[in-house]
Amino acid sequence: MIKNQKQILQKFKPFLWSFDISKMDIEKHKKRIITNVLNLGTKEATDLLFKIYNKEDIKKYIENPMPGEWNDKSLNYWSMVFNIQPKRNKHVLRHFR
Repeated sequence: MIKNQKQILQKFKPFLWSFDISKMDIEKHKKRIITNVLNLGTKEATDLLFKIYNKEDIKKYIENPMPGEWNDKSLNYWSMVFNIQPKRNKHVLRHFR
């Protein structure tokens, strides 16, 4: 089991490739981490994500997606998994209009 923040962030590094993970904090940057892992992550990465963050936080970021940060298929998939509808935002998706 991964015991510390540095090890956890190392597991997420492939999905946070444009960020300096040595400067990231799991709590402070959770919106970025959750968004990137749900968009780009493997099953192993998403399983770890669900162990670290509570479902309410994850659902909150799916329901209120960061503009321009989600791909259509990922947001649609996670919306179905959690049975929620992302808030409409013309900058997020055409699919949900």
